[in-house]
Amino acid sequence: MQAIVKAAVVTGAGSGVGRAVAVALLQAGYSVALAGRRVETLEETIALAAVPASRALAVATDVRDPKAVEELFAAP
Repeated sequence: MQAIVKAAVVTGAGSGVGRAVAVALLQAGYSVALAGRRVETLEETIALAAVPASRALAVATDVRDPKAVEELFAAP
Protein backbone atom coordinates (compact mmCIF):
# COMPACT_ATOMS: atom_id res chain seq x y z
CA MET A 1 0.00 0.00 0.00
CA GLN A 2 1.39 3.41 -0.96
CA ALA A 3 1.47 6.28 1.48
CA ILE A 4 -0.83 9.15 0.63
CA VAL A 5 1.00 12.44 0.25
CA LYS A 6 -1.04 15.43 1.33
CA ALA A 7 -0.01 18.52 -0.61
CA ALA A 8 -1.27 22.08 -0.99
CA VAL A 9 -0.45 25.35 -2.70
CA VAL A 10 -1.10 28.46 -0.61
CA THR A 11 -1.06 31.92 -2.17
CA GLY A 12 -0.42 34.98 -0.03
CA ALA A 13 1.53 32.74 2.34
CA GLY A 14 3.83 35.53 3.50
CA SER A 15 1.30 37.25 5.76
CA GLY A 16 -2.23 37.33 7.14
CA VAL A 17 -4.71 34.59 6.35
CA GLY A 18 -2.39 32.96 3.80
CA ARG A 19 0.36 32.68 6.41
CA ALA A 20 -2.03 31.20 8.98
CA VAL A 21 -3.33 28.64 6.46
CA ALA A 22 0.18 27.65 5.35
CA VAL A 23 1.36 27.20 8.95
CA ALA A 24 -1.73 25.15 9.85
CA LEU A 25 -1.32 22.88 6.82
CA LEU A 26 2.39 22.36 7.45
CA GLN A 27 1.74 21.54 11.10
CA ALA A 28 -1.01 19.12 10.02
CA GLY A 29 1.51 17.14 7.97
CA TYR A 30 0.98 18.58 4.50
CA SER A 31 3.74 19.37 2.04
CA VAL A 32 3.11 22.97 1.03
CA ALA A 33 4.19 25.22 -1.82
CA LEU A 34 4.06 28.74 -0.40
CA ALA A 35 3.48 31.49 -2.96
CA GLY A 36 3.85 35.19 -2.33
CA ARG A 37 5.63 38.29 -3.51
CA ARG A 38 8.72 38.03 -1.29
CA VAL A 39 10.70 34.86 -0.61
CA GLU A 40 11.93 36.31 2.70
CA THR A 41 8.43 36.47 4.19
CA LEU A 42 7.60 33.02 2.84
CA GLU A 43 10.69 31.64 4.57
CA GLU A 44 9.56 33.34 7.80
CA THR A 45 6.25 31.50 7.46
CA ILE A 46 8.07 28.20 7.08
CA ALA A 47 10.15 28.96 10.18
CA LEU A 48 6.98 29.76 12.15
CA ALA A 49 5.58 26.33 11.32
CA ALA A 50 8.67 24.66 12.85
CA VAL A 51 8.56 21.70 10.45
CA PRO A 52 11.21 20.03 8.29
CA ALA A 53 12.19 22.34 5.44
CA SER A 54 11.81 19.42 3.02
CA ARG A 55 8.01 19.74 3.32
CA ALA A 56 7.88 23.39 2.27
CA LEU A 57 8.75 25.23 -0.92
CA ALA A 58 8.87 29.04 -1.00
CA VAL A 59 8.25 30.46 -4.48
CA ALA A 60 8.17 34.20 -5.22
CA THR A 61 4.98 34.56 -7.27
CA ASP A 62 2.83 37.43 -8.48
CA VAL A 63 -0.48 35.67 -9.10
CA ARG A 64 -1.54 38.49 -11.44
CA ASP A 65 1.17 37.34 -13.87
CA PRO A 66 0.27 34.14 -15.78
CA LYS A 67 3.95 33.39 -16.46
CA ALA A 68 4.74 33.61 -12.73
CA VAL A 69 1.90 31.19 -11.96
CA GLU A 70 3.24 28.77 -14.59
CA GLU A 71 6.65 29.00 -12.94
CA LEU A 72 5.09 28.30 -9.53
CA PHE A 73 3.61 25.04 -10.77
CA ALA A 74 6.83 24.12 -12.61
CA ALA A 75 8.98 24.62 -9.49
CA PRO A 76 10.79 21.48 -8.32
